[in-house]
Amino acid sequence: MSDSKSDGALRRLTPMQISPVMLRANADRVVILPFSISINPRDSAMGAMSRVNRVCQAIAAMSADQVRDELEMVNRDFTGRHWQTRGIFLERFRQIKEMNGGLEGLDEDHMALVGAYFCHEYSYQAAAVMNPSVVPHPDQTGANGGTNFIMSTRTVGEGHISTISFREGTFHKDGTIVLKPEADYAVAAKPAHHAPLDGAVTVQGHQACPISETVLFPVTRAQTNGLEDLRMVMFRDEVGATSFMGTYTAYNGREIACECFETSDFRSFRLTPFVGAASQHKGLAFFPRKLNDRWAAIGRLDHESIFYLESDDKYSWNNGERLMGPEEPWELIQLGNCGSPIELDEGWLVLTHGVGAVRRYSLGAALLDKDNPRIVLARSKEPLLSPSEDNREGYVPNVIYTCGAMRCGEWIFMPYGVADSSIHFASIRISDLLAHLGVTPAAKT
Repeated sequence: MSDSKSDGALRRLTPMQISPVMLRANADRVVILPFSISINPRDSAMGAMSRVNRVCQAIAAMSADQVRDELEMVNRDFTGRHWQTRGIFLERFRQIKEMNGGLEGLDEDHMALVGAYFCHEYSYQAAAVMNPSVVPHPDQTGANGGTNFIMSTRTVGEGHISTISFREGTFHKDGTIVLKPEADYAVAAKPAHHAPLDGAVTVQGHQACPISETVLFPVTRAQTNGLEDLRMVMFRDEVGATSFMGTYTAYNGREIACECFETSDFRSFRLTPFVGAASQHKGLAFFPRKLNDRWAAIGRLDHESIFYLESDDKYSWNNGERLMGPEEPWELIQLGNCGSPIELDEGWLVLTHGVGAVRRYSLGAALLDKDNPRIVLARSKEPLLSPSEDNREGYVPNVIYTCGAMRCGEWIFMPYGVADSSIHFASIRISDLLAHLGVTPAAKT
């Protein structure tokens, strides 16, 4: 624990513990994606022949020796950077064949080379890494009294395209964290079937790949320009079974839409658009269990306040009841939630973000009544975390932000982004957080 002068990521009014661990954007993290060119003959100087057809015919005409030489160069440059490149190239060949027709009777080397010509590398976090959320890992092996976790991150690459990626680690009972080493390769999750242009879609990471290798890319038209700000939560149903859910913002370059993320194993992911009035706003986040036999969520419906919502259908969200709006100077521009509520003995803990002068983002907290979350019991008068002079510069300066924290025993563990350029890690004892809110801890039974 250090004082406010030495804590670079915050101006501190609470006993937050800041980890020295930090993540920054890494341009070396690349995946292989489809490279698409026109199949319309009008877009080619060849007139009656499309560019795709021209390239395919040129490769088909190569001798076996020529193809081997070209593949050797491709393998020398790219095999060490990716997992199972030949399989990726052959899968891409099958897509090109289905799209373009022809290409019958080619041997496997010719097919692999065709596929390679219609792939490209993409550095998915070259520009920024930000806005993490965190849930307990489904596998707690080796936690030794701590909590294994999975953290989601929003990663941004060329064209300002946002993707969702993951890291694994352990939060120890003394408040320290350890991240597992980054995997050697990154692999784009693929649609389980032909992806629809609109609506729900299931995407799958490779079963043999570590979770930290999997990257979720846009698939539908609503997601074209990115999947932003996943807010994960471990959800417990009526019989005690757990799964992992979340919400994120789908962006098509013009409009935003809120969509639902669901997985049981972080191998297969169901992505489903929400419907209703609330689906056009950012920030919707599930409670970790049903309330009053209904799905419950918090969100921001007016761009400046936090609302409580209930629904009989987890994919349909409409209007809610306003819980709280801007009051303090550090949140006068707008107030919003930072991820899903966390259940404590004393009530529902909601982390908040406030925007103040010069568009400065700070983090706070609020406590909702456990039996009736429409009642606000307490809220931060001063922020928990704010940008400071020595930690405010980056892709988007003067911003500290998180998409979710989790309870680990007597701690709240919170990864957070700084200036959309790095991810840091904070923790605070629940008793200290309650003291910050002016709440007396519930008596132990």
